[in-house]
Amino acid sequence: MGICWSLLKPRSNEIPISSPSHTHNLSDDQRAYHPFSSKFDPQKPHADGSILGKGYVDLKATYHIGKELGRGQFGITCLCTEKATGLKYACKSISKRKLVTTKEMEDVRREIMLMQHLTGQPNIVEFKGAYEDEISVHLVMELCSGGELFDRITKRGSYSEKEAAKIGRQIVNVVHACHFMGVMHRDLKPENFLMVSQDEEAPLKATDLGLSVFIEQG
Repeated sequence: MGICWSLLKPRSNEIPISSPSHTHNLSDDQRAYHPFSSKFDPQKPHADGSILGKGYVDLKATYHIGKELGRGQFGITCLCTEKATGLKYACKSISKRKLVTTKEMEDVRREIMLMQHLTGQPNIVEFKGAYEDEISVHLVMELCSGGELFDRITKRGSYSEKEAAKIGRQIVNVVHACHFMGVMHRDLKPENFLMVSQDEEAPLKATDLGLSVFIEQG
């Protein structure tokens, strides 16, 4: 399968709404948990020129790359299918040519750390793994086929108070989970919430942790 960053085992840490959400009430592990802390420094440059500090991997050896799902400032998100299982995921490919500053490279590495850290939380997109080749860094994650909340709102025009409350509760759950886990998302907007499916009752999943940060003491 090649070298990648991936979860050794999925976590399911659903957080009760009554849990403390302030970092000063968290344990040291909850506040300062960095998945790669023993081997990975998001600010450390790598002599071989790689972004992730790992060997290059041919993503197409593991996944079939399909249609484009979306396009952003730094990369393209495509449908991908794992060859070994037939399971479908979304693959966000970030062009290394556009990562011209040290800060931009650090941001990508931090985004990966945060995605893995929050995987297993309700209403947050699951992280599968990160790969790198000579051209791009690839982030493989849960496929949410229902599109953006923004598009759903635009299409519908309006929601009833009851329907809006259901959506609002899921958004608040994301904020609560992030804060409990010691993270600030910092870019919550309808474009960054995806519907799991096309079903009208499909749950929301928050995505795009590119501007997110770990909460630091003080």
